Amino acid sequence: MNRVSVRVVFCSFLILSAKDIAEPFVEPVSHYEKAGNFKGDSLNVRFVGNWPFGPSFAVTYDSVKSLVFCGSGGGVYILDVSDPSSPVKVSEGIHTRGFVRSLFYDNTLERLYIADGVAGLEIWSVSIPASPLKLGSYDTPDRARDVAVSGSYAYVADRDSGLRVIDISDPSNPVEVGYYDTPGYAYGVAVAGSYAYVADGDSGFRVIDISNPSNPVEVSCYKTPYALDVAVADSYAYVADMGNNKFRVIDISDPSNPVEVSYFETPPIIWNITLLGSYAYIADGWFGFLLIDISNPLNPTPVGYYDTPGHVYGVAAADSYAYVADDFDGLCIIDISNPSNPTEVYHYDTPGNAYGVAVADSYAYVADDSSGLRIIDISNPSNPIEVGYYDTPGWAHGVAVSGAYAYVADRDSGLRIIDISDPSNPTEVGYYDTPGWALDVAVESSYAYVADRDSGLRVVDISNPSNPVEVGYYDTPGRALDVDLAGSYAYIADDLAGLRIIDISNPSNPFEVGNYDTPGYAHGVAVADSYAYVADGEAGLRVVDISNPSNPVGVGSYNTPGVALNVTVAGSYAYVADNGLGFCVIDISNPSNPIEVGYYDTPGSDECIAVAGPYVYVAAKTAGLQIYENLLLGIDESPNKITLPIRLLQNSVSGNYIELELSIKQRDGWEIGLYNLLGQKVKTFPIRGLSPGKYRIRLETRGLIGGVYFLRLQGKENQQSIRLTIIK
Repeated sequence: MNRVSVRVVFCSFLILSAKDIAEPFVEPVSHYEKAGNFKGDSLNVRFVGNWPFGPSFAVTYDSVKSLVFCGSGGGVYILDVSDPSSPVKVSEGIHTRGFVRSLFYDNTLERLYIADGVAGLEIWSVSIPASPLKLGSYDTPDRARDVAVSGSYAYVADRDSGLRVIDISDPSNPVEVGYYDTPGYAYGVAVAGSYAYVADGDSGFRVIDISNPSNPVEVSCYKTPYALDVAVADSYAYVADMGNNKFRVIDISDPSNPVEVSYFETPPIIWNITLLGSYAYIADGWFGFLLIDISNPLNPTPVGYYDTPGHVYGVAAADSYAYVADDFDGLCIIDISNPSNPTEVYHYDTPGNAYGVAVADSYAYVADDSSGLRIIDISNPSNPIEVGYYDTPGWAHGVAVSGAYAYVADRDSGLRIIDISDPSNPTEVGYYDTPGWALDVAVESSYAYVADRDSGLRVVDISNPSNPVEVGYYDTPGRALDVDLAGSYAYIADDLAGLRIIDISNPSNPFEVGNYDTPGYAHGVAVADSYAYVADGEAGLRVVDISNPSNPVGVGSYNTPGVALNVTVAGSYAYVADNGLGFCVIDISNPSNPIEVGYYDTPGSDECIAVAGPYVYVAAKTAGLQIYENLLLGIDESPNKITLPIRLLQNSVSGNYIELELSIKQRDGWEIGLYNLLGQKVKTFPIRGLSPGKYRIRLETRGLIGGVYFLRLQGKENQQSIRLTIIK
């Protein structure tokens, strides 16, 4: 399969004589393609720091120092388990740029290799466990799902990009030296001798000869319905097969002719297999943790299981204990000295999904789903540190801060009021159990206004925080998902029922005065001046004139590339959380013509955004709290200054055209030139007669050879360049 590597950079180049002139295909863009941005792709936004902790999918073990490395969202906790019944946290210093899918530990070199999803491979030194040090990283083409290390090479199962072979002899500069593009999705990898064994999704089990790392070659395969993981011992490969929930045993004594010799059917989905002695330890999803006796590979026999509280994704085993990555329920430590009766000896809580965030002074307050309220010190945004948390009884979804209190919308547990006067020791002082699901909350004076999903807007008197009392409500026609306040009105994002405007001048008698039926599903709302900005799901950002609350009027829109879930307004910008495709920065200085001027393709699924100064705080679900900086703030934004966002629309630039998107604010004479590495222009694409707006542009590339090129957009006073590599 031919592949294309694309990276976006901004620079300027010398224009030489044109060799070819071609008319591009241009059409206005009314709706973004949903293909997504490149991982880490950005415009006018930079990454600052993160507190990336979340659910646990991966775990590994240091048998010499008795340490457990527990993946948690995009972070790793290092725990001393010398006494497994009382583990001690040694460090939470490993903050990755992605989501930890798998861990490989080298006991000899004391290095941790992390398959980090969208961020590829990361390498950390943990020789000093209290002070882990990032040594290097390699950004794989797709999403790193698993990693195995042998000698000077790391072998990465990179989903749609197959098996990648990375030279790690210099960990500060890992370099890809070879790859084999498997036909399916590479989810798992194990290495033994001169072979890599790959669990390749619907393409089953693949055997790759890696005796020459720069030229890996497939020597055989065994077709299974959907292989997710593989472990190897002696002459057998043990395959986790999701297609029909089977634990398969494959004889690989002849790698060119793998033969299945037995299988065992498990209840739900096997995610991970770990081997130790005569047993296979199985991460069996909702079924929990399963032990299989493999002393006779021809007859694998289940001998015990433990039903963990969560969803088991990963297992490590050593001595008489298994360490289980249990999704939202963190790390379970299980005594397996009696395989027929495994027993939990300790449960270590990890954070959950970050759904909401509020910023006050030097702290970010994160509504963290099953893990309640997390309090993060952001005085140094490049190194945020958790200082306290309060585990609410429900599922924290939204949060507002006023004075010494944080008000948490805790889904089925209603409104919780947390005293945060001492951030290191937050304490609940009162609560009101709303009738529905409390999803968001806004506070003004002595009242909290709760978006309570099917139960509409609830108004709670919080003048006595230890005894909050509901004084009024308005049951909106849809599902109240978000709320913002301005003056005497509450603005509700009411799902399919659009924007609802509620008069709250008398909190005990709120009533609707107007509404605007947005075209999508209204998930979020923010109000500034005379406008309401609605995050409208697949319909993007909608701008509504609310100068007359009884007659709101739609005046503008911007169709974001993903699903708009939340919006925050600060100054001339609206920041839109765009679910799965990062966040967008929208210039709203002209509300009737909002234009994207920045974006960042974040590692998680962005759920909520808070802004303070130049910093953008993103509740990124499984990737915790991510912090970015809007680089446009402080830049001269005079009317003559034009921002020229240009974005490649393809995840691979292949075939006979390049497809991109151009947003312009005013008419100009545009030209796009295609240059080779010598700075010579090989094609010219004139762009004529475009009015302000967004356009999709297709550039013909027939006759070009593969190689590195630069696309340069040139206006009368502005220019921007994109670097791309075409492999034909």
